[in-house]
Amino acid sequence: MRITSRRGTIVFFLCLGITLVALAVALNVGWIILNWREGVLLFFGIIFFALIIAGMIVNTSFLVREIRRSEQHDSFINAVTHELKTPVASIRLHLETLQRRDLPEPQKQEFYRLMLSDTDRLTETVEQVLRAGRAGHKKAGREKSAVDIRQLVRECMDAARIRHRLPLEALRYEEASSNGAGLCVLGSDEDLHTAVFNVLDNAIKYSGDNVDVRVRLNMPDEKRIVLSVRDHGVGIPPGDVKRIFRRFYRVSHRSLAHVKGTGLGLFIVKSIAQKHGGKVFAESAGEGQGTTITMELPRSTA
Repeated sequence: MRITSRRGTIVFFLCLGITLVALAVALNVGWIILNWREGVLLFFGIIFFALIIAGMIVNTSFLVREIRRSEQHDSFINAVTHELKTPVASIRLHLETLQRRDLPEPQKQEFYRLMLSDTDRLTETVEQVLRAGRAGHKKAGREKSAVDIRQLVRECMDAARIRHRLPLEALRYEEASSNGAGLCVLGSDEDLHTAVFNVLDNAIKYSGDNVDVRVRLNMPDEKRIVLSVRDHGVGIPPGDVKRIFRRFYRVSHRSLAHVKGTGLGLFIVKSIAQKHGGKVFAESAGEGQGTTITMELPRSTA
């Protein structure tokens, strides 16, 4: 209901802006026709007319952008609230059960495992928000060292398998020939771990029940290292391919309602890639066709 209301507000401001521009055009054209012989008045009239039109366009664009940003912010708040409340409620339920009942030891151990899993989920949500804050800070993450991308990617793949309880074949690694050259990047080991893990985690979450993710590391030339992560999941509509890297943005689709997240993962990936002098982009043939996230980073000879 709220989304429909916001869209109605956007349409209202667009119509209002167009109406004001049309009215200004009509008034100014009429004024010019009536005073076309007065050269000075005509000159200043055209200038003021252009300024009025520009002001109206800027004002309308700003209002529409702020409404969309507010909508994304509300979606983010709802997602974070859900990500915080759900594990807290689960932990409370298990603790109350342990307090009130005398359970057998195997069931107790299962409850402990579930509570630890919920704790990890809480920690990850909080850290994701903190990372997003650091990603938007230009001075953050200036400590740099030579990072072995080959080893880093494998460590992130192992961590993703453990977190999502996946078999080895669910995440497959492939490396193009690098002629024996080192695959190193000058940057922050922690930030690069975060970026690569977020890409893998995103691919797994949007793969559905059958996770089949291909991870490819390549060095197309002496200056670049390219990491591609391809899944065979839900895919991305053409209009959303560039938007998925925006802060708080999440693809709105019924098939993705079950996917948990805050809309910050790929925004963090883009910010980290840019801080390291690289870039990231997505490719998808459409819904149900899978997605490929590609991250390019400058190679270090260190």
